This record gives sequence, structure tokens and C-alpha cells, in this order.
Amino acid sequence: MSTARGVSTASARGVPTAPARDVSEASVRGVSTASARGVSPASARSVFTAPEASRANALHAGAWWLWALGLAVAASRTTDPLLLGLLVGVAGYVVAARRTDAPWSRSYGAFVKLGLFVVGLRVVFSLLLGSPIPGEHVLFTLPEVPLPDWVRGVRIGGRVTAEQLVFALYDGAKLATLLICVGAANALANPARLLKSLPGALYEAGVAVVVAMTFAPNVVADVARLRTARRLRGRPAGGVRAVLQIGLPVLEGALERSVAVAASMDARGYGRTARVPAAVRRTTNVLTLGGLLGVCAGSYGLLAAEGAAYGLPLLGAGLLAAMAGLRLGGRRTVRTRYRPDRWGARAWLVAGSGVAVAVLMIWANAYAPEALHPGVVPLEAPELPLWPAVSVLVGLVPAFVAPVPSVKENNA
Repeated sequence: MSTARGVSTASARGVPTAPARDVSEASVRGVSTASARGVSPASARSVFTAPEASRANALHAGAWWLWALGLAVAASRTTDPLLLGLLVGVAGYVVAARRTDAPWSRSYGAFVKLGLFVVGLRVVFSLLLGSPIPGEHVLFTLPEVPLPDWVRGVRIGGRVTAEQLVFALYDGAKLATLLICVGAANALANPARLLKSLPGALYEAGVAVVVAMTFAPNVVADVARLRTARRLRGRPAGGVRAVLQIGLPVLEGALERSVAVAASMDARGYGRTARVPAAVRRTTNVLTLGGLLGVCAGSYGLLAAEGAAYGLPLLGAGLLAAMAGLRLGGRRTVRTRYRPDRWGARAWLVAGSGVAVAVLMIWANAYAPEALHPGVVPLEAPELPLWPAVSVLVGLVPAFVAPVPSVKENNA
């Protein structure tokens, strides 16, 4: 009895018994060890894994566009079909891993189909209008249409060579890859968040661009919905008659959305501006116009075959001037931002991966252009260069660091 009473009294007073002391010492030792290491295993795993997407950690829409434009610049530097296919594969994998179920996310397939159409159209033009590429391997000869002397240099029909077709395929594949990269950005970036992130000076132009960007995905979704409804009713979903019957409801839905957007813009005070001094307005116009011209000239230099030497300096100077002009022009806009998106570490990684792909491909094109442009005359089998291919794989970074779309975000 005394022993039991003593144990219960000791327990009531908070004095631990021997086993409890061992457990407490082990727990204290474990806590001290975890404190010494500075991070728990669960938190360590969360650092290296992509979190579930939410409003708090949503990736900045501009990061997706910078990533996609970096892939597009890389595609403009090569005609190797293997590298172009690798770029398309990288863009498609990232879209499949990180896109949501929003209407604009469904437009990626339409851009892929548009790219294939561009390739076919480029080949057809090469067959009908000829090509300046000389060739020795004649495949067949089309009936040639005689043309007057004032259109000398242009022909319709004539012989078709293998070199001519291969060159058309390479050129069309490059254009198709550019379109697919833009389609990847359109499928991943939220247009509304992109509009919210624009500077105040570009708000009005940004509204027009965002409305135009969301029009095509909504039309694609409407067409798919109406074709499914026609199939369920036992009506044909293909053919000219079906297209005409689907076109009217699609046009009606587009007009209803336009009216709704106009009403919401008017209710939010769209177009109201503040008064600024005339000197500030003139300085803003000069900086903005000059900066945009510099950006256009620099972008053309980067996309051209041999313009990287002056493209990067012009692009950098144009961006600085345009940012200064937009900063001053933002004084005219009397609007605020509710919970603006933050440009965090993951946005830097996503945008930096696209920029890294573009820089590495520009460097490879400057030092080894023959590796990125397979020969056409004479015909050569394309090869996959090692280092350019590894640089393209850097574009897969968003598939591992960008937040994973959640069910709530898909339904939002």
C-alpha cells in the first residue's frame, strides 16, 4: 500500500520514474539533435519538392512567358529536326505536368495542330512555287505554268527535288516550334494574373491583349462542347453543314462574353486617368517609344541568323528605357492591385531556365553553326549534337519546381 501510494504521489508531483526519465531524455536528445541540424526531415523534403499550388504561392504569369520565349529563341537558332523535336517535347512535357483545367489551358492542342498545318503549308508552297535551293535528286516534275517576263524568278510548277523538300520541312518545323512554344505559354500562364502584373501604363493595352488571348481558347472550348452535344443528339459533327451550324452559337457566345467584359470594365472605372505635368508626359512617350523600338530591334537581332552581336545590347538598352518610361507612365493610372503576385524563387528558376536555354543555343550557334544546321546541299542525315541537346533539357526545370496544380485551382 505504501509503495503504491508513493508511486502515485510521485506521479502526482510530476517526478518521473526511471522509464519515463529515459523517454524524456531521449526526446530531449532528439529535439536537440534536430535543433542542431536546423531542419526536420519533413521540412527538408518540402524544400526540394514542388508544393501544391494555391493563391499564396501561385507562379508569376510572366515567368511562364519568359520561359516559353527562351525556348522560342532557341528554336530560331537551329534547323535540326532532332533539336526542334526535343524542344517540342520539353514544352509538351512541362505543359502536361503543370497546366490546369482552365479554358485557356486547353488551347495547347490547337497550337500543335496549327504548327503541323504550317509545316504542311510550307511544303505545299515549296512544291507549287519552287525553291531557290539547288538540287540534283529530282523526285518528280509538275506541269509548269508559263509566266510573263516581269515576274522573272518566280515559277509555278516544274521539277521537285529532294533537297527542296527537305529544306521546306526544316524551315516549316522551325516555324511550327515557335508557335508551339507560344502555345505552351498561353496554356500555362493565367491571362487575368498576367493582366494584373502589367505596369499601370500598359493596363489599357494589356486588357486588349488579354481579351484577344482568351478569345481563341474560349472559342476552342465552345466548338468542342457544341460538337459533343451534336454527337449526343445523333447529329454529324463534321462537314461543311455542321461547321456552319456550330459557327452561329460560337459567335453568339463570343458576343455575350464581349458584352459582359465591357460591362465589368465600365463598372470598375476602366479608362480613368490622373493629370500629370506635360514634361512628364513627353519624357514618358520618348522613353517608352524608344525603349520599345530598341526591344523590337534587339529581338529581331536575336531571332535573325547573325544578329546576336548587336541584338543583346539593343535588347538590354531598350528594356531599361521602356521600364523607365512605363514607371513614369504609371502615374496616370489611378488603380490599385489586390494581392499582387510575387516574383519568388520558383519564378526565377522557371524564367531562368528558359533564358539559359536561349543563351546556350545562341552560344552554340556562334561557335558551331554546322552542328545546329544539317546540310541540305548535299543531303546529310541530321545528328543530335550533345551539348545543345543537354542545354535544351534545362527547359524541363519548371516541371519539377513549379507548384503542382490543385483541384481547387482547376475548378477556379
